[in-house]
Amino acid sequence: MLEQDDSVRRIIALREEVEQLRHAVVSHAVIDQAIGVVIAVGGLSPEAAWNVLKEVSQHTNTKLREVADHVVQWPRCEWLPPEIRRALDAALDRATRSPGPAPS
Repeated sequence: MLEQDDSVRRIIALREEVEQLRHAVVSHAVIDQAIGVVIAVGGLSPEAAWNVLKEVSQHTNTKLREVADHVVQWPRCEWLPPEIRRALDAALDRATRSPGPAPS
């Protein structure tokens, strides 16, 4: 009976892990798409676009996935929540004004 209980617990734990991994894959895809939007809008490198998204998330106290969702929908619906729009504009302004890494 103990062995069966351990097996049931292991199956439950594995199902939870699979669900978490599925969620992570979807989140990662949305964040990658948002990086692409920021690259297109700001003319930034992928790394700089990633930093812009993180900054917007931190300054608005909004989860990165949620910021990414809004940014991905922005070109289609032509609207961003005002606090995200302000933070994005400010982050893009800082990112485009700051010098990039020195050429090698």
